[in-house]
Amino acid sequence: MRMSLPQLLLAALSLAMFGILLVVMVLRNLRTKYPLFFVFLSINSIALLMNAAVYQFAFQQYFYIFWSLNTLVMLVGFGVMYEVFVTMLKPYSAVIDLAKTLFIWAAAFLLAAGFLTALVTSGPSSNKLVVAVDLCDRCVHMMQCGLLLLILLLEKRLNFSWRSSAMSIALGLGFSAALDLVVSYGQSRNPAATFTWDMAFGVAFLGVLGFWAFALNATEPSRNTISDPPTRLILQRWNEALIGYGYGDRALASGPLDSFLPGVEQTVDRVLARKMVQ
Repeated sequence: MRMSLPQLLLAALSLAMFGILLVVMVLRNLRTKYPLFFVFLSINSIALLMNAAVYQFAFQQYFYIFWSLNTLVMLVGFGVMYEVFVTMLKPYSAVIDLAKTLFIWAAAFLLAAGFLTALVTSGPSSNKLVVAVDLCDRCVHMMQCGLLLLILLLEKRLNFSWRSSAMSIALGLGFSAALDLVVSYGQSRNPAATFTWDMAFGVAFLGVLGFWAFALNATEPSRNTISDPPTRLILQRWNEALIGYGYGDRALASGPLDSFLPGVEQTVDRVLARKMVQ
């Protein structure tokens, strides 16, 4: 099979935009600040190039290449969401500590859901894996939409700046995730319009890449925390309350991204010990 001219043009523009965005991150020294996001963009560009090449010249292998790369993109996308969330909460060590624990449980839930879905799905092994990966992918997209909703509703209360790089990445992730869910629903309701839906998503995602390139190249404002009015210090109050329950030690002892799997058992032991003392 061969890709149509609009598909080839969209793929070329997307690859060019990926390249521009990667260059922007290198020039702005954001590669070290957001290593998982840099890897996410690199993998997406490689996946786009490989999928286009395989679709053009080895269509028989397209199914396996597409789903393998899609699984990798999904896993890294989950990590990017964690990376952005931790970066946004950087001044609040105890909140970061709790967020790490929540992300562990979220990852465990995704693995369990994927395994159980594959277990109860009938058909060949390839079909089971596709259904499991698709379910996990949708769950990750729902979480990214939830992060976007949290930002939109609580931006002022949480003291986040719209001009920060972390906010820009989160906005792009949330918008592309919401769009992907809408496209998936539209394709399921009207399979005949699959090509139109795919092109619409490609154009919209191209816009997201352009937004990232513009936002990450802009000057990031300095962040205020303690000097803000008391009505906007909700994260500060949460941080102080969580410190009282023993959170924050691991986040202070190591960098925010040094360990994605903090000691959950140690946290539980601290909380139980505090309850026994009280």
